[in-house]
Amino acid sequence: MRVIDVHNHFYPPTYLDALRAGDSTVTVTVDREGNPEIHYPGDYNVAVPGHRDIAYRQDVLEKEGVATQVISFTTPGTHVESPERATRFARLVNDAFAAVVRDRGPRFAAYATLPLNDPKASVVELRRAIEQLGLRGAMLFSNVNGVALSDQRFWPLYEAANSLGAVLHIHPTHPVGVEAMKEYWLMPLVGFPMDTTLAAASLVFSGVAERFPRIRWVLGHLGGAIPYIAERLDRGYRAFPECRANISRPPSTFLREWYYDTVNFDPRALWLAIEFAGAEHILAGSDYPHRIGSIPSMISALTGLGLSDADEAAVLGGNAARLLGL
Repeated sequence: MRVIDVHNHFYPPTYLDALRAGDSTVTVTVDREGNPEIHYPGDYNVAVPGHRDIAYRQDVLEKEGVATQVISFTTPGTHVESPERATRFARLVNDAFAAVVRDRGPRFAAYATLPLNDPKASVVELRRAIEQLGLRGAMLFSNVNGVALSDQRFWPLYEAANSLGAVLHIHPTHPVGVEAMKEYWLMPLVGFPMDTTLAAASLVFSGVAERFPRIRWVLGHLGGAIPYIAERLDRGYRAFPECRANISRPPSTFLREWYYDTVNFDPRALWLAIEFAGAEHILAGSDYPHRIGSIPSMISALTGLGLSDADEAAVLGGNAARLLGL
């Protein structure tokens, strides 16, 4: 069966070089093994070889039996920079991703990253990335320096994405309320899935999903808590006029049309998402090469669910191939 991993992360060497040059608000140090450590408010990432060496990564994929990875950028994102630097860095990253796809396809496809703190520049970069570079959509962060994705400043971006029929894959970042998450790695363990949940609910209740119906939405980490609390969102729709003001049908009806990546390797959670959205809306994701990610765990979790052969093939790669035109 063809395995397509839609949730994994890569730092292009040209981006790391720009950070090392000091042209950034982000600080880079080096750990004892020689790996860059990328520090930003509230968190840091250790850029192990899989994060930054595409040849090393390709060898890993061949050994693990992954046919294609849809690479994406990761935290801190370019939106933590000034708008000018954010735009310049986003172009740099997307050009590097396009080069990887050109040189190493079909092993790799890619999502664009966008300078989200400059919505006008994000529209330009989304169109350039899809129409000129051939990238497969864009990864959005779950908030932009504390501003909700549902904020109307981003609606021109959604209008462009809607006209393109683009895929927008939401990935968490520095969550709202992070002050309560500074110990025990609570920010990525709890804050990330909660911020994804908050972003998804707000996008639906604000009317974004209904107003821009051609956008194909993907939620990271199995949607955070969305499959678990969708019924509660529907109760809110029935109970509160504010929850009906911008949408004409219950929230769960939109959310069942979205896609969910499998960066949650608990079979019970996977089954809940499958029962909620259907096997045809589940996409294999590993979170490679983050410390909390795992390609073997992704594959073993999905092949151990007892799905039909057709559903297993769809979740492992068929759904992603159809969604992204791979």
